[in-house]
Amino acid sequence: MADIAIFDMDGTLVDSGLDITLSINYVRGVRYEMEPLSIREVVDAINAPKRNLARIFYGTELYEDEARRLFESHYYDQCIQNVAPYEGIGALLESLKNRGFAIGVATNAPGTFARRMLSHVGFEPYFDLIVGADDVELPKPHPQMIQLHLEKHRYGPGADRAWMVGDNSKDMEAARNAGIRSVFAGWGFSAEGEGDYCASKPSELLRIMCEKG
Repeated sequence: MADIAIFDMDGTLVDSGLDITLSINYVRGVRYEMEPLSIREVVDAINAPKRNLARIFYGTELYEDEARRLFESHYYDQCIQNVAPYEGIGALLESLKNRGFAIGVATNAPGTFARRMLSHVGFEPYFDLIVGADDVELPKPHPQMIQLHLEKHRYGPGADRAWMVGDNSKDMEAARNAGIRSVFAGWGFSAEGEGDYCASKPSELLRIMCEKG
């Protein structure tokens, strides 16, 4: 039997809220002459089930190419300035790997940034596969990212176990769409959410994954 643990990144593995906010505020100031947003405003907007981030962040209906270029150029350097793992994540990944879990990442962040950030905090070697938004046609809540992980490990429903762990409703929906279990990570950007299981800290997640059949 294979055990597969798939993680969201921002707000689940690492706290990237400050760096995301600084890059968004850079674009707001340079491109739109707008006042800066707080980290809480940015994180709440990102995690809202339904939202138009272009409108919230930049006052536009669509994400303009120049705004995207400015953000990505700024964030490439910014994304490793303040990012930090959540307490207990390193020990969790080590424990899962020692128990034979296949571990991966499915994030709606571009894969270039994801790999850069996870390498910076020393986590990249734990993951068999890191899938970002630019690696698929359809990001979460579509199940395409998760399906890439399941296909890599030849997942068999009923024979194997697979989990999607995240702090966002899109993570939970993606898990449902892929037909696997979901665990809401209550230690990150959001303290409350709905999944098949909820964990308030990484040690609880380890117990859920190791004990639940």
